[in-house]
Amino acid sequence: MALVDIVVPQLSESVAEATLLQWKKKPGEAVARDEILIEIETDKVVLEVPSPEAGVLASIIQADGATVVAGQQIAVVDTEGKAGAVAPAPAAAATVTPPTTPAPAAQAPASSGGVAMPAAAKIMADNNLTPGQVQGTGKDGRVLKGDVLNTLQAPKPAVSTVAAAPALQSVPAPINPSALLEGRPEQRVPMSRLRQRVAERLVQSQSTAAILTTFNEVNMQPVMDLRTKYKDKFEKEHGVKIGFMSFFVKAAVYALKKYPVVNASVDGTDIVYHGYFDIGVAVGSPRGLVVPILRNVDQMSFADIEKKIAEFGKKAQDGKLSMEDMTGGTFSISNGGTFGSMLSTPIINPPQSAILGVHATKERVVVENGQVVVRPMNYLAMSYDHRIIDGREAVLTLVAMKDALEDPARILLDL
Repeated sequence: MALVDIVVPQLSESVAEATLLQWKKKPGEAVARDEILIEIETDKVVLEVPSPEAGVLASIIQADGATVVAGQQIAVVDTEGKAGAVAPAPAAAATVTPPTTPAPAAQAPASSGGVAMPAAAKIMADNNLTPGQVQGTGKDGRVLKGDVLNTLQAPKPAVSTVAAAPALQSVPAPINPSALLEGRPEQRVPMSRLRQRVAERLVQSQSTAAILTTFNEVNMQPVMDLRTKYKDKFEKEHGVKIGFMSFFVKAAVYALKKYPVVNASVDGTDIVYHGYFDIGVAVGSPRGLVVPILRNVDQMSFADIEKKIAEFGKKAQDGKLSMEDMTGGTFSISNGGTFGSMLSTPIINPPQSAILGVHATKERVVVENGQVVVRPMNYLAMSYDHRIIDGREAVLTLVAMKDALEDPARILLDL
């Protein structure tokens, strides 16, 4: 038997611990080399843990929902095993060697009348298992670590009430809206690590920054006309469709160059001016809001931006955004218009000092040169940190974005 330990991969410096989501294999099932065994959720991203070798999943050390740290052993793969063969005992022996004479204080009675070995007793206590719930297979009925792990991994009986939820469940089962509308039930599910981190950062932003929001309206007809005229040629040439977000990103960089303080950040009592433009684009994912970063946007073409946004969107849906994808950023754009939002006040993403909120483009009645006309209008909202950005700079920054969108030639000619 050749056993290979499966351990938690290295986490980023700012991440102390992570949560195991759901094992994709059960003990005794065959696994291929590089096959994903489980996903691990941190407060930033979801990491995939592949099997380093082909073989059989011999033992699962940490169950779904467990809190783990970098380098911690979570499972064992037997590279010489056959499917259907489970080897919990060797896995337990690989992680802990029980003393010849267990300390009395660490013992716990087992269902067979024996005692629990120290490692087994600790796991039982951590998981609130009673002596009668674990059948010992060791000498004289002693409960081994593998016995406890097998008990924890055994299928749990179905729970009849909607309100019940496993204590360690990290990713709750989908909520059934119909069931919640029958009678007066409640369902309590734990926040994912990502959702907890989002909540923490939003509260931090509200409590540490002096947030104000300025608004303006933009006639999107020039952008729509330009997009309609060149969309087929653009897609044929670059292999990607041209959307509206690339125009908003380019307009943002156009304005940030004119007013660098909006692209800056606060560090204690210092203002840090950034000589680069890394724009975060907020996108939704099954586990919550994420903000991947477009780096050096001033050096990117429209096609580069569209391709990168499409890549981020797919990664977000698949849960494959990396730490690198979401680290840094000097300014953010949130597009609530995708979901039909007319107006909102976006919250700044720390340590950035401003964020642009884009909304749905709708035909509205406006006045141009004394005439009442119908135009496709979009309301823009820019929230900013008043500690370093004065109202004048904030308003003029949004006006610059408006000018760039209503006359896209400004972006190309840098006027």
